[in-house]
Amino acid sequence: MLKPEETQAYLKRLGITEIEPPTLSYLCKLQQAHVENITWQTIDIVSGKPVPIDLHSSVQLMINDRSGYCFHLNGAFGELLRTLGYRVSWHRAGVQPHGQEPRINGFHLGLTVTFINEQQEEDIWIADVGLGDMPYGPLPIRTGSYTQGPFQYQVTASAIDPKGWRMVHDPLGSSVGVDYERESLQTIEEFIPKHEIYSLSLDSPWINLFLVRSRHAEGSNELRGCIWKKREGDHIEKTEILTKSMWLEVLGEVFHEKLVNYSPIERDELWKRVRHLHEQWKKAQGEAAQ
Repeated sequence: MLKPEETQAYLKRLGITEIEPPTLSYLCKLQQAHVENITWQTIDIVSGKPVPIDLHSSVQLMINDRSGYCFHLNGAFGELLRTLGYRVSWHRAGVQPHGQEPRINGFHLGLTVTFINEQQEEDIWIADVGLGDMPYGPLPIRTGSYTQGPFQYQVTASAIDPKGWRMVHDPLGSSVGVDYERESLQTIEEFIPKHEIYSLSLDSPWINLFLVRSRHAEGSNELRGCIWKKREGDHIEKTEILTKSMWLEVLGEVFHEKLVNYSPIERDELWKRVRHLHEQWKKAQGEAAQ
């Protein structure tokens, strides 16, 4: 549970001024504000400054103009929701990249909120703010298709966990889908070794990939190294960023990511590293095209 001053600081970060009863409509408002104002990012991993995923550390990221990835984002958001009176559960989950098979490998921390409906039955909703181009609002765990702006999602039963569920991502999304285990977790301690792999292992998909993503009502934004991908509806526009000043401007203005924990020298070093990785990527793309 958060302290009152932490709750107020967290809500202020989201641009929300009033605490309301723990209803579905307020949950929608909270999730939408979260994915608009707090990015999913690998910045700290790429820079060699990974942040622990214990709940205190994750909440401090949110209330101090910083961000993180799924373990930080869903960990902190879960604590905020619990403090506001919601019934929250964390789940083992797995993201299915394009070209790979579905999985529940515990490399994604899933988040659900349970309400009790008029028939005194559980009504469970996915409230996941830890995916890059994540759903803009909660999704009910009921088989069906759901439209959120230009994004189309499906919720189905999981083939991995017969009691679990699967969220199928938009066809233009960054992944195929996410499978969630039905069993809920009381703590997030078992994700700590997964975080160590993501943040320290040479096999980590993120250690050499600078990636920042956010969502809004009509689309999404992604900064992959020096490539800014902007989606509005079904239109996708890509821009190559060639200067440090523009790169920092896009980070700050588009993603609300002002690198507040980085000194000018560290920002310069981070830009040099990102630019170097970008040039390596361009070279590899050119060689693959030959």
